[in-house]
Amino acid sequence: MNRDVTRILSAIHEGDRHAASELLPLVYEELRGLASSKMNHEKSGHTLQPTALVHEAFLRLVGGEDQQKWDSRGHFFAAAAEAMRRILIDNARRRGRNKRGGDYVRRELDEDAAIVVADDVDELLALDDALTKLAIEDADLAKLVELRYFTGLTIDETAEVQGVSPRTTKRNWAYARAWLQREMNK
Repeated sequence: MNRDVTRILSAIHEGDRHAASELLPLVYEELRGLASSKMNHEKSGHTLQPTALVHEAFLRLVGGEDQQKWDSRGHFFAAAAEAMRRILIDNARRRGRNKRGGDYVRRELDEDAAIVVADDVDELLALDDALTKLAIEDADLAKLVELRYFTGLTIDETAEVQGVSPRTTKRNWAYARAWLQREMNK
């Protein structure tokens, strides 16, 4: 399946408009599962559903006039992680909350915990600001956070996408969480 996805991604880059319709069935279930796990942390009254998140992310990736080139399945899923992040952040901003609230609650994070619970718009926006700063300092760490937090990939899946060992990914994940938590608590 990985080769099929990579082949179809190449065809999309070369301008084959029909290739996108071949790609969606191959990646849809995986994207839908990732979106579902992410959306489980959203408020119950949230208007954005996992299916809508997948479709909007997919359209941003392959539906526009400006065609991107993906080197591999991993590169595509990294782009999907970033697209989902941007969609969730845009949605949070549209909800009209103040950017930084004064009622933050400090939380300790365990090994597999998300950095913030996405039902708090202010925390999500603070995470986005901190993640933008992290991307300037270390783009690979920022991408790791996007893959883990915004798409819900496991340590092993993230390691595969980034082309590093699970041990390195686990170490980098611990560092990135600590860095972001420190930045968000300033």
